[in-house]
Amino acid sequence: MTNSTALEEGLRAIPDLLKRNVALHGDKAAYREKEFGIWQSWTWAQAAAEIDALAAGFLTLGATQGDHIAITGRNRPALYWAMVAAQKIGCVPVPLYADAAAEEIAYALDHCGARFVVAGDQEQVDKIADVRDQLTVLDHVVYLDGRGLRKYDHSQMTSYADLQEAGRKADMMGEVTARSDALGLDDTCVMLYTSGTTGRPKGVVLSNRNVIETSKNSAEFDDLKAGDEVLAYLPMAWVGDFIFSIGQSMWTGFCVNCPESADTMMTDLREIGPTYYFAPPRVFEQQLTNVMIRMEDAGRFKKWLFDKYMAVGRDIGPKILDGQAVSAMDRLRYLLADWLVIGPLKNTLGLSRVRVGYTAGEAIGPEIFDFYRALGINLKQLYGQTEATVFITQQPDGQVRSDTVGVPSPGVELKIAESGEVFYRSPGVFVEYYKNPDSTASTKDAEGWVATGDAGFIEEGTGHLRIIDRAKDVGKMASGALFAPKYVENKLKFYPNILEAVVFGAGRDHCVAFINIDLTAVGNWAERNNIAYSSYQELSQNPQVLETIEGHVAEVNKSVAADPMLAGCQIHRFLVLHKELDADDGEMTRTRKVRRRIVEDKFADLIDALYSGKPEVYTETEVTYEDGRKGKIAATLDLRDAHVVAANQQVAAE
Repeated sequence: MTNSTALEEGLRAIPDLLKRNVALHGDKAAYREKEFGIWQSWTWAQAAAEIDALAAGFLTLGATQGDHIAITGRNRPALYWAMVAAQKIGCVPVPLYADAAAEEIAYALDHCGARFVVAGDQEQVDKIADVRDQLTVLDHVVYLDGRGLRKYDHSQMTSYADLQEAGRKADMMGEVTARSDALGLDDTCVMLYTSGTTGRPKGVVLSNRNVIETSKNSAEFDDLKAGDEVLAYLPMAWVGDFIFSIGQSMWTGFCVNCPESADTMMTDLREIGPTYYFAPPRVFEQQLTNVMIRMEDAGRFKKWLFDKYMAVGRDIGPKILDGQAVSAMDRLRYLLADWLVIGPLKNTLGLSRVRVGYTAGEAIGPEIFDFYRALGINLKQLYGQTEATVFITQQPDGQVRSDTVGVPSPGVELKIAESGEVFYRSPGVFVEYYKNPDSTASTKDAEGWVATGDAGFIEEGTGHLRIIDRAKDVGKMASGALFAPKYVENKLKFYPNILEAVVFGAGRDHCVAFINIDLTAVGNWAERNNIAYSSYQELSQNPQVLETIEGHVAEVNKSVAADPMLAGCQIHRFLVLHKELDADDGEMTRTRKVRRRIVEDKFADLIDALYSGKPEVYTETEVTYEDGRKGKIAATLDLRDAHVVAANQQVAAE
């Protein structure tokens, strides 16, 4: 379907797509949610009725066109309906991160001037109550789950169900329909806040044109259809979830499934068996870590079987996925591997039915990427941003590689500036940063080209884009050698024992690194070896743990040394941090991206100690506990030298 055809059919806004889906797929499942261990389903017709009732309910509260309605909580059909209900009456939905602190919620609500909030449960209501005195525009809070809220002041609070009931009783459907019919392609569809890696989050305004045309193009790229199934478990405030669970779902008519909780996500994933699946690298890394832990605990024969047939998978699986010629004998070998190891493993991971899988947000380690491709999972990489309505590049079937992020998505143009920064132009380019014309102008020029902030290059011949690092993070060593920290960090994070890594070295003679251990993986190892520990801090400084990490760093250095352009990025010294980097402490964004500058400033004493050659350092660090209280933890950290491979050694080894 061309853009002009979409216009002719009157598909100008998300509510138009909903109306079309009711006509085409009215009795088919549109949403599912697991609650109290039972899956509940709503057809497109039922979902539309729920949305209409809520839209009319918003009108009874006095919602006017252009009002911002914030939505916060875990992934639930009712909260997705709230976004569409807001759109139907000409309001702007603003999804927020469910795990955001009260101060972060206050900033977003104040910045967008939200008059209404739809909150998932008591936790979200409490955060809003804590900052209510700072919110002069906020009129009303609508809560979905009323448990624990009986004794609250309900003068400015209404339950979701009661608001829907008020909407059903009110004679306002004519107004809802009139407002919905008046929507156009260039009207605002949603406002999403950036992760705020380098400063305050910015409100990205996306139009109906941005969302509909991008959803259409990306769905057609991977042949997504009404029969597909997705699992909606990523933050609703993230642009990817909005496109998958609202944009593409509304365009194709596929079903959106919401897990019961983060704790049951893997079980729910197995029960649903999605055909279209997205996960950031961290999720794929954690799944692989869990597999490797299980294999460490397995018997000798089972471990031998796993190693033998995963080797077969790595050799043959990607070739079959890419449509390459594979001999009958190799197909038989892979069939046997699938029957004995690969099939049961995919079933355990909940990925047996995945037809199209994507990862994005951060670069994924090639070894991790190759592991899933070996299982016969059509895992691909995409490159995107909130400002692009997600899609900038995608990997076509048959052109999937771990070292690129693909070719331009349909309708996208790319160019590389002299500085090496990647620019793009597309139908998905955002309208503006809300109340921030200066940032809008510095990001998007008059011709619609947007600066990504990432450094990369387009391969000759293939047209594939390769991303090196964030442009602001790419620098030079004191020797003039290229410094690209993310390249090294991703290699370190391949190891199941390493959860996070931050490499420093710009303008220096050599690189040093902070490392976070993965408590699940290392804790399992400690348990198997009868090593007692009382905290993350104690385990992180265990001599055997440090020796293991030292071995991983040495292996990474060997790998980095093989690349002449980046050989100067080898790690000379490292330490294992005494605490996990945490979004509540400001060290990471809510999407789990490291705030490099904040980490560098906060732990400047540790960086200085690494460069000074000290064998250990005492440090005190402020932390935020789960209940919001602040405290300090003190530790003496072991600083270790790493084995560095000289250039001539690497040549000799080769």
